[in-house]
Amino acid sequence: MRIYTRRGDDGTTGLFHGGRVPKDDSGPEAYGTVDEAVSTLGVARSQASGDVAGAVLAVQRELFVVAAELATDPSQRSRLEPGISLVEESMIQALERRIDLIDAEVGMPTEFVVPGGDPVAASIDVARTVVRRAERAAVAHFGEGTDSLVVPYLNRLADYLYMLARAIEREWTPTRGDAT
Repeated sequence: MRIYTRRGDDGTTGLFHGGRVPKDDSGPEAYGTVDEAVSTLGVARSQASGDVAGAVLAVQRELFVVAAELATDPSQRSRLEPGISLVEESMIQALERRIDLIDAEVGMPTEFVVPGGDPVAASIDVARTVVRRAERAAVAHFGEGTDSLVVPYLNRLADYLYMLARAIEREWTPTRGDAT
């Protein structure tokens, strides 16, 4: 098998569970931005160690679930598996628990934050901005009235990455049990 198929040379791309759409369609734009977030988080993880690296890896893996849902034609949504290819409420709740843990131990910043106080935190801040762009792209893709949890997940993820970066700047690291 080769990496190139030539099927996309016409400007279309294949969707998960079938179908093709233009590469500049809102779905590929959204899941492409999620892919960018995964890669950006990879830069952060390559600089991190221990529990921080584990926490970032857990987020990267969750973003594959987000991308799978965004890469599926709405008519095929019933074929998605919760937690595997469909964002579920428990994923959002887990992010909220992580945010609350950091807030309880480190607290919220009391002034505007200028990223760059630590290399790992700065990389996470870049990833956070990419996640925010993915969130905007997901809003454009789904429109109003969707029952997808992709947008709330991305919203909460950006909040978590913000808090994680602030915690790292304060030399706080999650414990193994709280990293995932």
